[in-house]
Amino acid sequence: MSSGGDADLEELRRRRLQQVQAQNVVAAQENAMLGAQQDEMARRAAEQREVLRRILTPEARERLGRIRLAKPDAAAAVEQQLLSLAMSGRLSRQIDDATLKAILEKILPEKREIKITRR
Repeated sequence: MSSGGDADLEELRRRRLQQVQAQNVVAAQENAMLGAQQDEMARRAAEQREVLRRILTPEARERLGRIRLAKPDAAAAVEQQLLSLAMSGRLSRQIDDATLKAILEKILPEKREIKITRR
């Protein structure tokens, strides 16, 4: 009976080893796909930075950088709008600081004034 139990135990060990090896293969494939996706995202981000560098004057880039620190979502919206304009070929010149201000005024909502009255 011990030989039958040993054979069963060995069979269980062999199956478990196969499961672990299969899981390792799947994990390695997932890591490779994730790494490829991250590389692609980094490449796209670098391309976008390069396009923005070409279409913005240094002052406008500086302003956009400050806005990115304060309001990342607003900066992302402006960047996407500028990139789409650049990709479609509708920009005839570089965007200067004054033009960027005008774009920001259209995108950013007006500030609400809060009044507090004491009774």
